Amino acid sequence: MTNLPTIEKNLEAAIAPFSTKLNAPLLKSKITVLQINLGKRCNLACHHCHVEASPKRTEELTPEICQQLIQLIHQFPQIQIVDLTGGAPEMNYGFELLVSAARATGKQIIVRSNLTIYFENGFEHLPEYCAQNQIRIVASLPCYLAKNVDRMRGNGVFDRSIRALQWLNQLGYGKDPNLILDLVYNPQLPHNQPKFSLPPNQKNLEQDYRQFLQDQFQIDFNHLLTIANLPIGRAKIHLQRQQLYTPYLQFLETNFNPSTIEHLMCRNELSIDYQGNIYDCDFNQMANIPAKTTTQETLTVMKLLELDNLDVIREIQTASYCYGCTAGSGSSCGGSLV
Repeated sequence: MTNLPTIEKNLEAAIAPFSTKLNAPLLKSKITVLQINLGKRCNLACHHCHVEASPKRTEELTPEICQQLIQLIHQFPQIQIVDLTGGAPEMNYGFELLVSAARATGKQIIVRSNLTIYFENGFEHLPEYCAQNQIRIVASLPCYLAKNVDRMRGNGVFDRSIRALQWLNQLGYGKDPNLILDLVYNPQLPHNQPKFSLPPNQKNLEQDYRQFLQDQFQIDFNHLLTIANLPIGRAKIHLQRQQLYTPYLQFLETNFNPSTIEHLMCRNELSIDYQGNIYDCDFNQMANIPAKTTTQETLTVMKLLELDNLDVIREIQTASYCYGCTAGSGSSCGGSLV
């Protein structure tokens, strides 16, 4: 069995610290995006999930933290986007309460959906609910081929995803300009070093998705977002088991693209976990690397409310997996960066 502590120890020598690639500290811009992870409850247990969510997980937002988040949304007009994720965000406490708060304050709402949740008991109302609230749906469909999707996400997921997309189309998603439906592509996890790859050209792949899904299923969508697999959570565990963790990070480092830095999602967002802790991005959240103020204090939602200021973080915390967001054309929750 692979000696995981040894791998971690050797990593320091094998990979240049991400900060050495920068000409200056990576600094925050004005905060305009709140990305809230509502919890780890999910109806799926995808192989590449950096959150390590599953039906067995029970961690989720509490009523107390939910009320603090609602206050945060109301208190700061500078927030333009409330981005809800998980787990399956729709399964976790506070989902509809946060949607209502964002809707009442005129903010764009994004829900990162696995689509299959629509067929679980108690969640069949979600497509209509999302349409009524003009929620932008960012839906995982890591490939347009059934075999690849089911390999990453579980048997039958592709078929249920297609049915969900057709359902959303019937409600106007992908057609009505107020009902945005975006799809997310992830590469397959590598099993040997020669097959390391970055997401292909986003524009070209979007055309392939669009043609295939329209020809085969009469499905329309707005945009395709290509996202790299970062070595965190289950993706990291997979790479370690295959003894590919350090080689994969070296691959990402080799493909570092400095032109992505200006557009990184961590620059203008706060990532908030179900306990109310603040991070620079969702990946730092999963790696338990909290955001820090200039005095090296960590932050919570309550602290931000007390300070009456979202812009108290100057320098973004970085780690070796930041190479995943800056390799090639770049990767973010909004797709490629350049």
